[in-house]
Amino acid sequence: MSDQPNTPQKDRPWLFRTYAGHSTAKASNELYRGNLAKGQTGLSVAFDLPTQTGYDSDHILSKGEVGKVGVPVAHLGDMRSLFNDIPLEKMNTSMTINATAPWLLALYIAAAEEQGADISALQGTVQNDLIKEYLSRGTYICPPKPSLRMITDVAAYTRQHLPKWNPMNVCSYHLQEAGATPEQELAFALATATAVLDDLKGKVPAEHFPAMVGRISFFVNAGIRFVTEMCKMRAFVDLWDEICRERYGVEDPKFRRFRYGVQVNSLGLTEQQPENNVYRILIEMLAVTLSKNARARAVQLPAWNEALGLPRPWDQQWSLRMQQIMAFETDLLEYDDLFDGNPAVDRKVEALKEGARAELATIDSMGGANEAIEYMKSRLVEANSERLGGIETGDTTVVGVNKFQQHEESPLTAGDEAIMVSDKDAEADQIARLDAWRASRDNDAVEAALAKVRLAAQDGTNIMIPTIEAAKAGATTGEWGDVIRQAFGQYRGPTGVSRNPSNRTEGLEDIRNRVDAVSTKLGRRLKFLVGKPGLDGHSNGAEQIAARARDCGMDISYEGIRLTPEELVEAALKDEAHVVGLSILSGSHIPLIEDMISRMKAAGIGHIPVVVGGIIPEDDAQRLRAMGVAKVYTPKDFELNRIMDDLVTLVDPAGIAAE
Repeated sequence: MSDQPNTPQKDRPWLFRTYAGHSTAKASNELYRGNLAKGQTGLSVAFDLPTQTGYDSDHILSKGEVGKVGVPVAHLGDMRSLFNDIPLEKMNTSMTINATAPWLLALYIAAAEEQGADISALQGTVQNDLIKEYLSRGTYICPPKPSLRMITDVAAYTRQHLPKWNPMNVCSYHLQEAGATPEQELAFALATATAVLDDLKGKVPAEHFPAMVGRISFFVNAGIRFVTEMCKMRAFVDLWDEICRERYGVEDPKFRRFRYGVQVNSLGLTEQQPENNVYRILIEMLAVTLSKNARARAVQLPAWNEALGLPRPWDQQWSLRMQQIMAFETDLLEYDDLFDGNPAVDRKVEALKEGARAELATIDSMGGANEAIEYMKSRLVEANSERLGGIETGDTTVVGVNKFQQHEESPLTAGDEAIMVSDKDAEADQIARLDAWRASRDNDAVEAALAKVRLAAQDGTNIMIPTIEAAKAGATTGEWGDVIRQAFGQYRGPTGVSRNPSNRTEGLEDIRNRVDAVSTKLGRRLKFLVGKPGLDGHSNGAEQIAARARDCGMDISYEGIRLTPEELVEAALKDEAHVVGLSILSGSHIPLIEDMISRMKAAGIGHIPVVVGGIIPEDDAQRLRAMGVAKVYTPKDFELNRIMDDLVTLVDPAGIAAE
């Protein structure tokens, strides 16, 4: 017998990722190569809002948004720079892109071909989930029906040409950030997957359909209630297996496997005592790694200071090291599932499955996810109101926010370089290179290729084939996006904010009385215009402000996302608004508010108070106040009733007269 101790057989760790991209393709490439050198094993690309919504960097709607929340990719040259010296044939790349997924995948394929890669060997994912865009993130372009068609066009194309590529990453991440309960997150994500697979059935041969079911992946969120979140992941595994067997007749268990990547909950990161976020991120990671049978295939963790601004490379490294310590220093990967047969876990999993099945039945009765978008959106807004209400009342504890607020100043946030500031010259640099690209290409070839995209959109041919041709010819993101808009039309999704007050009026009596009194002084109901200028689609905050203002008795006007400052000024004039509230979370608050304030003054309504909310550093807040902004709110301002009180004070004629 050997005297050597038995060495446990370790599972392979998940893919280590960080979600990254900013300023320019060149700067992002340097960041990627640095992260890979530190042990990251997969790339996760963040694109800026113009790229996500199909606009070129010099479009009017792109002003102030270029390179802010991700990397701008306007053409093949940008994609080439983004992956310079990164061999795509050997890389596993996740691209968080939805409305422009066909276009970005086409650019990726073209860049890989230039590297000499075997296209059939490419591994990675495009998110390509438009339904959650209508519900939570807002980077859609066209209506649901043509969006679904393009999702399945991508899937059908990858079946033939990119057999290792995941053509869709059903994303429940933003659903949770928009307020979804675990049951809603399960149901809405699974309903999205079935809507796609039902449409895909007609586009692939029957004998290949089970394998295509097996290539649908998911991207989920893990919150701080990590036992519930772990049970949610086990419920996902069971429900997906059930759907694959019963709805689609998939017999091979490997094609029924629930494959998912995860980013833990950025929404739960706090501006107050931000060092506590390190613990939150670690605890949330446990939910998707502890249970072997429901373990994530890829994990990307936010940085501890994302509620303050852009994370630095060091901040991202800290999150990467957290994953590596869990995978390589602990014994987690040496054991079978730790929770099989646990009665408490089994009970919770069954309860979650039961709740999810009830929601799925409701959605199915409406005709599926595409037909139930308005219903799902309203459910999310209501659930988010309840979540925020719990934090306000203290029923839900958030350490450092509504409890244990006394603290020492953190040395981690000290100094001018505690957070990274986006390159102020990046937008001009990007536009200059875009101009040079247009000047150097064969415009006739571009027009001919775009004409083929237009024809495919009209006649139902797979959109990927001419899109790849357009990418190689030198077309731009905005040109491709314009063809899609012309072919299918633009779309404005539901806001989820009813004009009718909700039943949640407890604790609002004093504010409602103040609104009534001030409205009497004004001679009509206090009018509050809520707006989201620019391309930022994170509408959760704006929705909750509008809903609370409505419940306080104000006459609200909220038309949703992606409005220009010019359109918002026109709305303020038309509605005779008494106060304007603007929400911007993309970091583009300075140029957009500057434009808004100057237009209001030119229109003769510069006297109307403007309040602004977003992830806004204090230096920027001071600049906004100097421009004339009356109030600036950041994530630390979680007490919506105090904000409502501020709004009433701002428009109270008595208060104005006393100034």
